[in-house]
Amino acid sequence: MLAEKMNMSKSGVFAHFGSREDLQIEVVKLYHRQFEQEVFYPSIKEARGLPRLECMFGRWIRQVTIEIASGCIYISGAVEYDDRPGEIREQLVTMVRTWQQALHRCTLQAIEAGHLRADTDADQLVYEMYGLILGLHHDARFLKKAGSVERAQKGFDRLIDSYRSTQAAHSASKKSSQTNQKIAAKPAARSIQ
Repeated sequence: MLAEKMNMSKSGVFAHFGSREDLQIEVVKLYHRQFEQEVFYPSIKEARGLPRLECMFGRWIRQVTIEIASGCIYISGAVEYDDRPGEIREQLVTMVRTWQQALHRCTLQAIEAGHLRADTDADQLVYEMYGLILGLHHDARFLKKAGSVERAQKGFDRLIDSYRSTQAAHSASKKSSQTNQKIAAKPAARSIQ
């Protein structure tokens, strides 16, 4: 497919990159840059704490729904390369850890801002968020289940509510959740919605 788009032969594409592995590494790096542009960078424009974390998750959901036809490289790559040592696996691991660290930092900021309880386990929260995305990818891509996006958002809302500080719970509005639903629901070329 890449060879066709570039009007090159397959051997010409491989010659340009040097090897199949070099090509795959470049594809993974490109994916990571695009993920940052679509999910991370727009999210950090939001206020620190829960507004930013909610935006990150909403944009993450949207990105996964856009990629349903092709699959999320982080998730598909983890399945394909989990037991295959090498540079591609190392690149994927580094990228996923970078994303998880960003989520972790954002969670800590939400705790510091008083949006989440002081006893919130940031590692656990990030783990559960990742689980919701894995479930979304599985149900939407593999099972082609309608309503998967809504279930993932509802799961996130419940998750956040379980960690929300009492101070923030009293002042919380559904505005941020509705904003995330709008972000996730924006039409995309290959969206499952």
